[in-house]
Amino acid sequence: MDQGSSKPRSKQRKSISMNIIQCYAPTNDYNEEAKDQFYNRLQSIIEKCLTILMGDFNAEVGMKNTGYEDIMGRHRQGERNEYGERFANQCAFNKLVISGTIFPHKRIHKTTWTSPDHTTQNQIDHICINKTFRRTIEDVRFKRGADIASDHHLLVAKMKLKLKKHRTMGRTISQKFNTAFLQDTNKLNKFKIVLSNKFQAFHDLLNEVGTTVESNKKRIKEAITSTCHVVLGQKRHHHKEWITVDTLDMIQERRNKKTAINTSRTRAEKAEAQAEYTVVNKQVKKSIGTDKRKYVEYLAKTAEKAAREGNMRQLYDITKKLSRNRRKPERPVKSKEGEVITNIEEQRNTWVEHYKEHLNRPAPLNPSNIEAAPTDLPINVGPPTIEEISMAIRQIKSGKAAGPDNTPAETLKEDVAVTARILHILFNKIWDKEQVPTEWKEGQIGCSWTI
Repeated sequence: MDQGSSKPRSKQRKSISMNIIQCYAPTNDYNEEAKDQFYNRLQSIIEKCLTILMGDFNAEVGMKNTGYEDIMGRHRQGERNEYGERFANQCAFNKLVISGTIFPHKRIHKTTWTSPDHTTQNQIDHICINKTFRRTIEDVRFKRGADIASDHHLLVAKMKLKLKKHRTMGRTISQKFNTAFLQDTNKLNKFKIVLSNKFQAFHDLLNEVGTTVESNKKRIKEAITSTCHVVLGQKRHHHKEWITVDTLDMIQERRNKKTAINTSRTRAEKAEAQAEYTVVNKQVKKSIGTDKRKYVEYLAKTAEKAAREGNMRQLYDITKKLSRNRRKPERPVKSKEGEVITNIEEQRNTWVEHYKEHLNRPAPLNPSNIEAAPTDLPINVGPPTIEEISMAIRQIKSGKAAGPDNTPAETLKEDVAVTARILHILFNKIWDKEQVPTEWKEGQIGCSWTI
């Protein structure tokens, strides 16, 4: 990682923005110009917006807090170095409290960095917060059990923020269900049984006189989504799909060796545990490299096969995995004058204006004269039958993103007979009332970025 800083912004509500500045300061080996450049850049970011500042500053602030009582406690260790002096001055200038100095802990819960020869331990990682929000920090300590084969320990701050409730105006977050479980016979049978029972429970209610289109649609939607929650569950991301079980076992063994280092009582025990950890860490890295290579080779062969068979969907998915191009594009919306718009609300208004101008076109001045047909075609204008609904369900493409109702296509196709019967009642109600559910009137506009 190059020395620098990043600033993600978490917008809690319209008038509150939480800014977290993550830093990695240059080491003492760098020249003064590089150090000055880093702190000048950091200062320019802090002046614009600030809430939390954290990272590896290579700064030891020491135990003495004389002159820095407002931003430091005395629960530190070691002596203040050059970087610590500069870091403390910057925190004092910007009224930032070095939260790790406030809470008393054992020495083993204070050291954040261990030298490559495992003999020197320092406290050079810090989490700072604006003095105004000092009371939101409840504790700061270092977790030695977290193992990522790094010479730094995990620094954890416990915060308690009191924010006003953010009302989303009725909008709900779309949840992705794990539809891949439907390929398992047991899961599929359970899904069919649960969904059929839910439909059967309110089947008679849908035909009652007082029911509306909205209520019927809501019952059907809730039946499908609740079945998905119970049987399929939501998609969860744990580890990389290409990591094998053997590698995961090695990672667990490395984690155990890390625990042995932290719990060793003598220097001899610690040196022995550290040597074992180094050996296992090399094995983990080698095994991960082997797994990744085999996975890429497998994807390449599968992509070649998909290209030969004309399976463009599979070929596209594999190409995305191989290219690892998953970054979300920026949103460079420009006004008519060519100025970049960064405000979200102004961007939305610009899109509204754009579509109004391009889609709401005036009627043509000289409309074409279309002659009436001599005879009317025999078009069936009756409500759709169960057979027609079943045919339409089978023609739905799988693997597509769900719409605003959050109903995956696979959940409708797995038991077409049951789904068609329940949808037939809803469609007849729509046909008689000449009304459609509100969700069906909604549309989602997606921007396709081209080069």
